Amino acid sequence: MKKNFNSKEVIFLLVVTCLISLALGNAINIKKELKEDTKDEYLEEFEKNYQFIVENYYDEVDKSKLIKSAIEAMANSLGDDYSVAITDDISNSFNIRLTGSYSGIGIEIVNDQSYNIYISEVFENSPAAEAGLQVMDMVLSIDDLDLKNKKTIELTNYIKEHNKDKYTLKIKRGEEEKTLEIKKKQIELKSVNYEIKTVEDKKIGYIYISVFASNTASQFKQAIEYLENEKINSLIIDVRNNTGGHLTSVVDMLSNLLDSTKVIYQIESKGKTIKYYSKGKTTKTYPIVVLQNNESASASELLSAALKEEYGATIIGENSFGKGTVQELVTLPDGTQYKITTKKWLTPTGNWINGTGVTADIVEKLNDSYNETPMEANDNQLQRAIEYLKQK
Repeated sequence: MKKNFNSKEVIFLLVVTCLISLALGNAINIKKELKEDTKDEYLEEFEKNYQFIVENYYDEVDKSKLIKSAIEAMANSLGDDYSVAITDDISNSFNIRLTGSYSGIGIEIVNDQSYNIYISEVFENSPAAEAGLQVMDMVLSIDDLDLKNKKTIELTNYIKEHNKDKYTLKIKRGEEEKTLEIKKKQIELKSVNYEIKTVEDKKIGYIYISVFASNTASQFKQAIEYLENEKINSLIIDVRNNTGGHLTSVVDMLSNLLDSTKVIYQIESKGKTIKYYSKGKTTKTYPIVVLQNNESASASELLSAALKEEYGATIIGENSFGKGTVQELVTLPDGTQYKITTKKWLTPTGNWINGTGVTADIVEKLNDSYNETPMEANDNQLQRAIEYLKQK
């Protein structure tokens, strides 16, 4: 039976800012400077109410918690879909995905509506995979910690805070309960997979990118070098269901394909527009197809747009998600994180794809047969790309 899970954070295009301190003393200093320069009546109102609560609440006030809640409320009230405070459980998955490596056992977990913890992904070559954990296993306990009806953060915090070499996990698979011992180690997340698809006399390179993490660019470069050494005639880059990641990763990846005269994207902020160019030395000459769908967002769209407009790549699939804004991620000293929209990004020719997405050149919706039986033969979008490149 299919489980209904709480929604998971979609990772969007980020420009990560440096650590910002907003301890109470610094907040007051900021306020005083603004009062002298701008006499910000809203900030005065905030401080007035803060002081009233601290001085008049009947019990002891946790000032740090008060400021944290105020910051979260400010981020959540900005009015666009992407300016939000990031909750602890989302933050853990969010940071791990973007970092590209972490110390752990190698699973991704989610809560269902009853706060049971389920395994949603088992990472390749991880201790969890070696121990035999599977997607949809329900995690009942870790060591002596009961996890029934608990949030995912309870499990992730336990592993993070207990510096152990090995953990005992009790899981439920169907009606059967199992107890497994799992080691902890440094895990490198693989975000790029590649292969060669030989069709008749053509060698078509294929690269799938799941997220734009800190280490994705190096994995992409390795993939390109391997495929080119194998003398590919053309290339498919698959960013279907890829919801984004680091801007710097996309720039580095595109620099493997475009020379320094090519614009990768533009940033518009406060009425100013700046063009950003590739750092590459040469532009490749083989045909490229980008596979995308409605879930290809943000950094994926930047890659698709740059290759379409500056390389002449063909986009196959569906129009992309349509996210043309940039967020800055702020991390407070206590680990609290929020992100706010600060800029627009534009395609190399100045198009803003927000709400519309990158248009597919060849529209091909995924057949229901693939969702029922996910195998390459049923992937009509991929087959359309192969058929297209076979003619080149």
